Amino acid sequence: MKKNRIFFTVGTALLATGVLAACGSSSSSSAPKTYSYVYTADPETLDYIVSGKNSTVVATTNSVDGLLTNDKYGNLVPGMAESWTVSQDGLTYTYKIREGAKWYTSDGEEYAPVTAKDFVTGIKHAAEAKSEALYLIQDSIKGLNDYVTGTNTDFSNVGVKAVDDYTLEYTLARPEPYWNSKTVYSILWPVNEEFMKSKGSDWAKPTDPTSILYNGPFILKSLTAKSSIEFAKNENYWDKENVKIGGIKLAYFDGSDQESLERNFTDGSYNQARLYPTSSNYAKVEENYKDNIFYTQPGSTIAGAGVNIDRQSYNHTSKTTDEQKESTKKALLNKDFRQAINFAIDRKAFSAQVNGEEGAALAVRNLFVKPDFVTAGEKTFGDLVTEKMATYGDEWKNVNFADSQDGLFNADKAKAEFAKAKETLQAQGVQFPIHLDVPVDQTAKSSVSRVQSLKQSVENVLGSENVVVDVQQMTTDELFNITYYAASAAAEDWDLSTAVAWGPDYEDPSTYLDIFKTTDSEHTKTYMGYDNPDSPAAVQVGLKEYDKLVNEAGAETTNLNTRYEKYAAAQAWLTDSSLFMPIMVNNGAAPFISRIVPFSEPYAQSGNKAGNVYFKTIEVQDKVVTKKDYEQAREKWLKEKKESNEKVQKELADHVK
Repeated sequence: MKKNRIFFTVGTALLATGVLAACGSSSSSSAPKTYSYVYTADPETLDYIVSGKNSTVVATTNSVDGLLTNDKYGNLVPGMAESWTVSQDGLTYTYKIREGAKWYTSDGEEYAPVTAKDFVTGIKHAAEAKSEALYLIQDSIKGLNDYVTGTNTDFSNVGVKAVDDYTLEYTLARPEPYWNSKTVYSILWPVNEEFMKSKGSDWAKPTDPTSILYNGPFILKSLTAKSSIEFAKNENYWDKENVKIGGIKLAYFDGSDQESLERNFTDGSYNQARLYPTSSNYAKVEENYKDNIFYTQPGSTIAGAGVNIDRQSYNHTSKTTDEQKESTKKALLNKDFRQAINFAIDRKAFSAQVNGEEGAALAVRNLFVKPDFVTAGEKTFGDLVTEKMATYGDEWKNVNFADSQDGLFNADKAKAEFAKAKETLQAQGVQFPIHLDVPVDQTAKSSVSRVQSLKQSVENVLGSENVVVDVQQMTTDELFNITYYAASAAAEDWDLSTAVAWGPDYEDPSTYLDIFKTTDSEHTKTYMGYDNPDSPAAVQVGLKEYDKLVNEAGAETTNLNTRYEKYAAAQAWLTDSSLFMPIMVNNGAAPFISRIVPFSEPYAQSGNKAGNVYFKTIEVQDKVVTKKDYEQAREKWLKEKKESNEKVQKELADHVK
């Protein structure tokens, strides 16, 4: 589960991937360089099997490899698996594990070979430790759901088996054409059983590099909370020739001093810097780097506003009476009211708080699923959704759901929907104005300014006599405790939360849309404030109908075009419901200066091996990249990517046996 902090936009929105033709030099020295930048959240654990949070991914994805990984064009390529085959019925996947791949300790000492059994151990550990990411595989692997729920207590009945030391077999409950893309996600990575048992309760301690083993390109050397994370190149890694840097050094960044990124880039401490056109020194930065500032491509991660439909805690609120609390609850359960808020958010103005006016529109997103994430024939997923929205109300006519433009902000529509809502709510005894508590990390300047922008646009459009957005500023830890790390729905102490973001885990629309099913309590508590599938609030807003649409789409496994059509219907329902309000991408579409060879790191729309956190092939150079360099490299990469993707698709048929 890539449930992200909202200002990962700050910390890990890295460069897109590919190769640079124009720039030429990668280094003036033969010694491998270190990749240096920032991270924004400490991991709660190094247990990559159990945790799906991006904070754990940042600390482990460079150190542990699964069966497959991504190349610079987004193709799935061999990792710990040298090759694989798929049965004709699409149910059995057989992987040949790479002989010679080894586990190493944090000191770089060889511990044991990586074997098929390690992948079986990983699945068993995920089931028994109730991994946060079980939703990815629990219904996919035959018999796993029965084992997790206790219907079956014999793990040998689960569809994962080590045929021999170097042959791994998965048996699926039903065909999943996108199964291989799941292997790039950490819940399917290997674990050495002997080492895990030897560590006992010390296994995967968050600040202890000795608590896990390493089979990836880098070894974690140190992790100091709210300070730094450091990795060294694994000199025994099976593919070390393609590891171009000697190490990784990430410094903790809480967002309080945005200008520090550029300062550290200028003095050589960082290899790149995300720029903030709204910062006080930007005019000078623009003057110094006028030919070097470029905007990265919009990524697949979405940030927006979650709606709490069942709030229970009021420790961070401006409400002073029970009547105000009850009025807000009733308002948020009213679809017309939610739509009014949705249409009243000026997304371009929101984005401008970090991207400036010039780049504001580039980061805007209008759908939860990235519009071009998948295609059905000549139609993108966004095209399919647009067609489905025609069956909903007039408010959705002529709405453009494409990226990089604000297709949702519409004051007239917001006012019309609010008028309908107000009439209904007044009949229910609701008192106005409705007060909406929105929490924000007081140290993250860009987050504060974005929430204040949301407040301004909503109150200006709807009138502060009708709706008041109460910005609740608090410490980072306080925000985490009531949003990102909240233990239960009861701890989700907010009405609207812009402290949520989502990144896809695999290559299928279900990776986005499944998280809003009423049965996925881990996510429904974070995005909608409830964790009981039979919650009266969930029933009232119609989420059982959403369940039906998503389940019907998931049941279609033979015709991908039909599958995507059905998921587009689920996205259309979600859009109309306004239970989650997309605002902007949470990676990419940002201004940067850099000494990274453009498009040199792995590329992926999903999984844990994308170039924003996985640095295996990244190259560092001495020369500052020019905007011209970047654009030329981008055009070259796009052409090569198209050709490479088409070639791989043709070769996939060879894996079916």
